[in-house]
Amino acid sequence: MATSSIDTTPSASPLKDWLLKGYTRKVEGPHTQEGHHQHPWWQVMCLTGVDYFSTLGYQPGIAALAAGALSPIATLILILITLFGALPMYKRVAAESPHGDGSISMLENLLKWWQGKFLVLCLIGFVATGFVITITLSAADATAHVTENPYTDFLHGFEVPITLALIGLLGAVFLKGFNEAIGIAVVLVIAYILLNVVVVITGMVQIAQDPGLVSNWQDSLFEEHGNPVLMVAAALLLFPKLALGLSGFETGVVVMPLVKGNPTDTPQHPAGRIRNAQKLLTAAALIMSVLLLFSSFVTTVLIPAEEFEEGGEASGRALAFLAHEYLGDLFGTLYDISTIFILWFAGASAMAGLLNIVPRYLPRYGMAPDWARATRPLVLIFTLICFVVTIFFRADVNAQAGAYATGVLAVITSATIAVTLSARRRRQPRATVGFGLVAVIFVYTTAITVVQQFEGLLIAIVFIIAIIVTSLVSRVWRTTELRAQDVVLDETAQRLIDEAAQDGALRIIANHPDERDSREYLLKEREQREDNHIPPGGHVLFLEVTVRDASDFASTLHVTGEQIGGHCILRAESPSVPNAIAAILLKLRDQTGKQPHAYFGWTEGNPLKYLARYILFGEGDIAPVTHEVLRKAEPDPEQRPAIHVG
Repeated sequence: MATSSIDTTPSASPLKDWLLKGYTRKVEGPHTQEGHHQHPWWQVMCLTGVDYFSTLGYQPGIAALAAGALSPIATLILILITLFGALPMYKRVAAESPHGDGSISMLENLLKWWQGKFLVLCLIGFVATGFVITITLSAADATAHVTENPYTDFLHGFEVPITLALIGLLGAVFLKGFNEAIGIAVVLVIAYILLNVVVVITGMVQIAQDPGLVSNWQDSLFEEHGNPVLMVAAALLLFPKLALGLSGFETGVVVMPLVKGNPTDTPQHPAGRIRNAQKLLTAAALIMSVLLLFSSFVTTVLIPAEEFEEGGEASGRALAFLAHEYLGDLFGTLYDISTIFILWFAGASAMAGLLNIVPRYLPRYGMAPDWARATRPLVLIFTLICFVVTIFFRADVNAQAGAYATGVLAVITSATIAVTLSARRRRQPRATVGFGLVAVIFVYTTAITVVQQFEGLLIAIVFIIAIIVTSLVSRVWRTTELRAQDVVLDETAQRLIDEAAQDGALRIIANHPDERDSREYLLKEREQREDNHIPPGGHVLFLEVTVRDASDFASTLHVTGEQIGGHCILRAESPSVPNAIAAILLKLRDQTGKQPHAYFGWTEGNPLKYLARYILFGEGDIAPVTHEVLRKAEPDPEQRPAIHVG
């Protein structure tokens, strides 16, 4: 068996060299798009945790504002769904999708052809919404902590420029590299968790010293809701408003390529990476659950309800309020600084997610330029998008909450559906029922969120439309690009090519297979010899390319050989007939050192119709498109395979 790798490495200026550092132009499946340095699972947990753990900056306040005295019970419901619903589900996602393609890859195969591609584009739209708004909302919340600190309250009115500066600084970190991002995340997460532990313990000590606080909370609880059954029912209804605390799970599976596995791992079976990623998810969920439960309790019991309202001192910063109240402004400022840094860097996990998810799908679909596999251009693009979003929302946290919730919950909901369908396909009835119940909870949660904050869905739709439009433009723009990077010949094909090359000129007849019998090839050869003046007696090869899935963009071409009634046939499957023919002709040229001559029949009809057929179905007017692909791939006419149309 012979293989060929077509070199299409672009030449670059110094600026392009810097932008495209680490970029290799090759078409691969998602599981081979892994080129980042790997780290221990706990370090990667810190990278995803800057998003997940940073919600402590505002989650207790959101819970208290939404649920009042019921906040600790509502938070307990959130924790139970996290530990017994979301966590097992995402551990299944990690096992079935260990290469960073997330839950999207589990849904990708539900629909074939263009339907599947559009499903993925819509899901990527929701992912982009969640991740981009994570960056902008977290940076805006960090800015709020800056302006609310008693030492820096003079910065009120400068929220937008401060937020833009924080986002720009985050982009600069990622332009430097992933290693630096993870190193910063480890320091920030450890410091932030320790400071939160100090604040929570201080709060618990205050409550222990004044038992009347708990009695007052209990009285308020029973006055509002009557009995424990009604409390639990009300807490379940409040779950959608608290579900933002689940934002880190999808990021945890998207950045799995950064997780170090075992030396015995293979790309096909990365068992060590899967186990370590599951440890990452479990540890993050347990740490966050403990902190959420105790922080919700101390903030609800110790902080007056009116302080949680908009304009109150605990609005969006409940734990910071306690830090200043009970540990003094010096410690409170230290806590504010830690919160500001982790909220700023919460966008790091979202940026890492975007940088992992986009190159796995859009370039492979032909729906983004191939340089979208490179990190630095994407960092610049996403940073610019975040600038626009921040300016549009005027760095207002509340204005972005709807879009954030919609993006996060839509992605989690799609993951629950994917896992449920996977369990059903594997004939696991108990798992199917369990995951199905989790899916129902999140479908309900997403529906309620969309109804209550419809503007969030509108913003997500804008992202989806933008992704679909730019993807289709890119697909059309790249139609005449040489897609196949490898051509593999089986032994029979190699033998037929060698025999044909020994006979003189290498002549290829492009054939659309019908009956595939001796008579079909006899008539086709006779027709082409007459129309294109092929010398009698000269050896010819038939080349047949059939379309497998035209919605795919590229794949390795496997060429097989066969002889029927003395006629020699080369066959291949490809998403596009012209691109495959061009790649095979170039392979034959390189293999034999001779210029191949390819012969086509004349196609009559509306050229726009054939263009649409080519883009959508991979066929169309094959001869001129093949010539154009060859012209772009080989600028030298003397070295280019010749195309003849008769």
